[in-house]
Amino acid sequence: MAGIGPISQDWEPVVIRKKAPTAAAKKDEKAVNAARRSGADIETVKKYNAGTNKAASSSTSFNTKKLDEDSENLAHERVPSELKRNIMQARLDKKLTQAQLAQMINEKPQVIQEYESGKAIPNQQVISKLERALGVKLRGKK
Repeated sequence: MAGIGPISQDWEPVVIRKKAPTAAAKKDEKAVNAARRSGADIETVKKYNAGTNKAASSSTSFNTKKLDEDSENLAHERVPSELKRNIMQARLDKKLTQAQLAQMINEKPQVIQEYESGKAIPNQQVISKLERALGVKLRGKK
């Protein structure tokens, strides 16, 4: 370690400035200032919601909300009652708890509980895992 000198750090402040206005913007600004000095009328136009997020948050009017409510079904598809009965019956036939079945298919016990209560949104991958673990056909023709 004989050849290494003292370690020094550069602690100079770094100043970051905004980009300078372009030539076109400077030209416009000069024209506006000249008009102000001469006393001419200057028209200013405020752009609608310029620089705000107001448009994004309240862009739907009452009419569009009414159209959506009339024409669209906004509820997710739920597990059919036949499927939830089949899952519960197959699980009980194998004498498994919801937690044991969930562990067999690498899912949380809450997933099995939601499927059996009919609250879950059907996922074909989860249903096929259940079919393999329980050894029964849960969907389609038996």
